[in-house]
Amino acid sequence: MKRRSLLALPLLAAGCAQDPVTDYLGGWGDPIRGAALYATRNLGDTSRWDGDPAGAAMAAAQLEFLARSFRDDPIWSVQANPATTQELQAAVLEMRRALGISLTAPNDAVEQLLRQASQSLRAGSQARALAALSGSFFTVPPEEVLRRLGNLPFLRQVSSAAGMANNEAFRRPR
Repeated sequence: MKRRSLLALPLLAAGCAQDPVTDYLGGWGDPIRGAALYATRNLGDTSRWDGDPAGAAMAAAQLEFLARSFRDDPIWSVQANPATTQELQAAVLEMRRALGISLTAPNDAVEQLLRQASQSLRAGSQARALAALSGSFFTVPPEEVLRRLGNLPFLRQVSSAAGMANNEAFRRPR
């Protein structure tokens, strides 16, 4: 029986690899819980990303993901404290103001563009990152978004929302 369970592990990992947010848990488990568990590390003090625009872009993408998930996911939206959902939405607005992103852009679209920018920067392609950071969702030129990503200040509301999301991850039954 144990042998069969172990043989199924690669299949589970392959299935998780298709989800764009599995890096929160290395591909295992609930990506929303994973993002919430890492929220205090990644978003508790956004100034920690000073000089690391790729890390800041991924953290901002995680915030977009958390806000969308706590609002729209059939399980998390019902079980989470409504105050956490509201705090995450306010945090998204604070982050977007800091980066120069439209306040009305859809979470999933902004998340994907920030992820693309992060992955492009990690791969050494600033040109692809700038391409991801251009377009109608941004209120400043892509070079300015990139500069802001590399110089994020401490964002109080983002920090508070990160703590609340983290608490939800520990409060919610597995």
